Amino acid sequence: MKPLNTADIIGYLAAFGTTVSFLPQAIKTIQTKDTSGISLYMYALFTAGTLLWLIYGVMSHSLPVAVANVITFVFASIILVYKIKYK
Repeated sequence: MKPLNTADIIGYLAAFGTTVSFLPQAIKTIQTKDTSGISLYMYALFTAGTLLWLIYGVMSHSLPVAVANVITFVFASIILVYKIKYK
């Protein structure tokens, strides 16, 4: 395994911050099933964009991008499913 360089460290920190930011919303949505303050179109576009970033991360062999986006995609998908199910 190669040592982490500054760009990798910044990438992992950015991935951690943006990914963890979805956890409170996902938990709140699962607990309350209240999605009234969430835009369906925004979350659908965001989830699709996250999937594309995940694909990009895999294709470009960028582990920070791939890992962050697989986790964010899961959280965003949960919120999106709840938005559609509990309209």
